Amino acid sequence: MIEDSFFEDIENDDKLGEDCGIFGIFNHPEAAKMTRFGLYALQHRGQEATGIVSSNGTNLYRHGGQGLVRDVFYDEKVLEQLFGEHAIGHNRSSKSTNPANIQPLLVNYKSNRQLAAAINGKLVNGNKLREKMKDEGSIFTSNTDTEIIMHLVAKSREDTTAEMICETLKQIEGAYSLIFLDKDEIIAARDPHGVRPLSIGEIEESESFVVASETCAFDLVGAKFVREVKPGEVVRINKDGIKSLWLMPKADKIPFKSNCIFEHIYFSRPDSNVFGTSVDSVRRAFGEMLAVECEIPSNADLVMGVPDSAIIAAIGYAAKAKIPYTMGLIRNHYVNRTFISPDKKNREFNMKVKFNPIVSQLKDKVVVVVDDSIVRGTTMRQIMKLIRAAGPKEIHLRISSPTVLFPCLYGINAKAGDELIANNKSIDEIREYLGVDSLGFLSIDGMRSVLPEEKREHCCCACFDGKYPIL
Repeated sequence: MIEDSFFEDIENDDKLGEDCGIFGIFNHPEAAKMTRFGLYALQHRGQEATGIVSSNGTNLYRHGGQGLVRDVFYDEKVLEQLFGEHAIGHNRSSKSTNPANIQPLLVNYKSNRQLAAAINGKLVNGNKLREKMKDEGSIFTSNTDTEIIMHLVAKSREDTTAEMICETLKQIEGAYSLIFLDKDEIIAARDPHGVRPLSIGEIEESESFVVASETCAFDLVGAKFVREVKPGEVVRINKDGIKSLWLMPKADKIPFKSNCIFEHIYFSRPDSNVFGTSVDSVRRAFGEMLAVECEIPSNADLVMGVPDSAIIAAIGYAAKAKIPYTMGLIRNHYVNRTFISPDKKNREFNMKVKFNPIVSQLKDKVVVVVDDSIVRGTTMRQIMKLIRAAGPKEIHLRISSPTVLFPCLYGINAKAGDELIANNKSIDEIREYLGVDSLGFLSIDGMRSVLPEEKREHCCCACFDGKYPIL
């Protein structure tokens, strides 16, 4: 059996991993099937487990499992058992193998009510709440923050599900987007600082409403973007349409919005719009600014990006630097865990399984390699070895984000501070460790400067600057 931590080592050493993606649809005759399509579009946000809960207006039905959407929901007969016109779904990236952690969670509670819920994010007071509830006699079967939230909802004395959820959310602190399903409505919410993305869409021909982590999911199900769920907003979607509730008086101003900058750097698909901005355009601008800020090798022959998330930034860099862009590295998208050797001594082989350089493009060339981020550096070191083996004269590595110096507290699997390479080494020491001829990072100011002016001070950059918006 392959250890999850090992696969994470070869897969995500130099990336911050997104916790999950959420999707929901109200009033569609094939709600479960549409939810499956939505989860397909959000597969990049979580590949470890997936689940769907549906409602026919009377009962809720659930199916979930470990693995990709295509594996868990390959059988149409499974979807046929998810009855009803409303459904929510979840993709998880947490490495836990506990089946109780598969979301959406579905509970039965007082007065024979049913409620399902899923989260993208992390509660900063989750452990404190969990321990308090354990002391009071609560029993937990998972280690998810969603279960904490469900316990709080069940304890609420409010009348409606939406009011119970609002009372609950006023007791939690953290960065989250949430989606709930009861028998006849979907309820979606974002934390008051809007760290995680969540948007509303509409399928006009079926009069259906859709909620998703990213707008790319709307494209697949034929939905039109309506708007984002606003920070601190709780949205009720039912037969009467959309109604908003607020976690604080609407007249009050949110102290500051703190959209996660890594949605633009790495997490979101380029064809999505998150936080009101095109991911493609921002990622491309990061690459352009990288060319402005970091010395461009005067003798460079070509620019290449590390597939897949750095491709757009590399194209932007190449255009600004006026250096030809080429595909220098091919990624195998069909590698799964069963093919990866569990022997850590075979790390180099495992990397070759996933990536392969195009020798004809790289041999005897001065190459600029663009990637989006470095966390621990071990995976990047192996990638540079692969490229070096193709015979380039020089390798100049450029990173379209700042150095990652601090762990994330909000649901991203950033390593502990002492595991972050930039915490232990200078830029020149990192360059030497990676085996490249030069190394440059985008600055925090440069990164902010390419965002729309009204958003430059409304992004969370805690992993770069240590300024945590929620503690």
